[in-house]
Order: sequence, then structure tokens, then C-alpha cells
Amino acid sequence: MTTPPEIARKVRQLDHDVQGIYEMLAGISATQHRQGNRLEEIATSQADLATSQADLTAAQAGLATTQAEHGTKLDVILELLRGGPPADGR
Repeated sequence: MTTPPEIARKVRQLDHDVQGIYEMLAGISATQHRQGNRLEEIATSQADLATSQADLTAAQAGLATTQAEHGTKLDVILELLRGGPPADGR
């Protein structure tokens, strides 16, 4: 049994369309894979930044403590230079 030329043409066109769809799906899959990798890189960078920020916050707290200690010592020195007793009673 032979197929009419019009049916054969439609089958070839459908086959071509299906192949085109598979190619588009492969491209979409590759793009999603690349984007997934990039999102993982960004998440890692954000985690690194959060760690750095925590380190900086701790360092800042240490500097604030040191500055407060220096301020107290400076108050004692200034009081001694003015001829009075130390502010903390030493």
C-alpha cells in the first residue's frame, strides 16, 4: 500500500517539527544547568560575604572596647595632669 504524497509530506514535516522541539528542549536544559551553576556560585559568594561581615562586626566590637578603655585611661591621665585625684579613686 502506498501513501499519498500529501500524507508523506505531512509526516516529514511533523518529524522535522519534533526534531526542532527536541533541539529547543536541549537548549533550555543546557541554559537551566548553567543558571543552576551560577546560582550556586552566587550562594557561595553570599555565604562568604556573611562570614566576612560577621568577622568585621567582631573586630569592630573589639575596637570599640579598646577605644573605651583608652578613653578611661585618658580621663585618668587628664585628671592627674590637672592636679586632681584619678577619676576612679586610685
